[in-house]
Amino acid sequence: MKGLVITSKGIEEAAAKEVKELIDADCKINECCVVFDFRNYKDLCLLCYKSQSANRVLHLLGSFEFNDFFSDFEKFVAKLGFGEWVNCKKFKVECIRIGNHNFKSIDAETKASSFILKRHKNFKAEMKDYEIIFFIFIIGSKCYFGVDFAGFELNKRNYKVFTHSNSLRGTIAYALVRESGFGKKELMLDPFSRDGVIVIEAAQFASNFPVNYYKKEKFAFLKYGLGIDYEKFFSSIDRQIKKPKAKISCFDHMFKYVDYSRKNAKIAGVDKFIDFSRTELEWLDIKFRKESVDRIITSLPASKSANLDKIYNEFFYQSSYILKKNGTIALISRLPDFAKKHAERHNFAAAKEKSVWSGEQLLSIIIFKKKNI
Repeated sequence: MKGLVITSKGIEEAAAKEVKELIDADCKINECCVVFDFRNYKDLCLLCYKSQSANRVLHLLGSFEFNDFFSDFEKFVAKLGFGEWVNCKKFKVECIRIGNHNFKSIDAETKASSFILKRHKNFKAEMKDYEIIFFIFIIGSKCYFGVDFAGFELNKRNYKVFTHSNSLRGTIAYALVRESGFGKKELMLDPFSRDGVIVIEAAQFASNFPVNYYKKEKFAFLKYGLGIDYEKFFSSIDRQIKKPKAKISCFDHMFKYVDYSRKNAKIAGVDKFIDFSRTELEWLDIKFRKESVDRIITSLPASKSANLDKIYNEFFYQSSYILKKNGTIALISRLPDFAKKHAERHNFAAAKEKSVWSGEQLLSIIIFKKKNI
């Protein structure tokens, strides 16, 4: 059986790595998604519960390239084998699109419902009292069709109650943490915590804390009659939660943002795994011994109203002192060239750079390492 994880553009590698770790499945990476083989439906349920990189998790029933979407989709459905899902009488269809098309998502949902009803007379379309969600993912001229196992957007975080105007999506913050090379026994620092998303995602990863721990009752798969004892399923995963050996430090120069981070982390269930402190950049060499930090993972300020030259210069100066020789700095930035210019001044070189998209906004993930001098 085939599965599909839909994710943000640019973090497909992190999603593939996570799928491999969680269910031991190799992935084929496509734009904004990864395709993989799974053994049983528990694998998809596990991904829904724990994946920090996924927007959606589907049982993939099929995919196709199209020229005329509605005509090609009707032909696709006419030949599609629905397997055991044909036994679910009531369904609804949801669709998301990426790219420019001459139709809207609601049009795709309406037409797809009519084609499915034509294919199977025993089906009934229901928007509220449904037994199954069929999901259409369209990117460019490619269409993926399957069963949505979560039933909601997995990239949305319930813990983001106290938010900063430049807050990161949880999935992108998670990808940044993984791109940094952060290990579950290391010391990491975010000196610009804002609302704490980066450290929260790092703490959930390091402690095996399921990102959807507080959404157990909301999953669509609970309705699917899969024969799974969900009480045992969830408890077996939750027993793996443990205090991480990693030391995760969450700093900011403003008390307000330290408070935001602490409150959000408490809502997420991982506040006890994080060290919070109101700390100025200039104090980092007081807080940490020389070459003691494994990973510095952050989003540097980009506001034109701030003295960015001073902030970036001080950041890389302090980082050169506290970062281990083989450590890394992982930045996500709207000003990659500006960051690289200041990094160069303090003998850091960009070891990796990649583009990621938060909706329509283009961001750059840059991994810096110390130069050999």
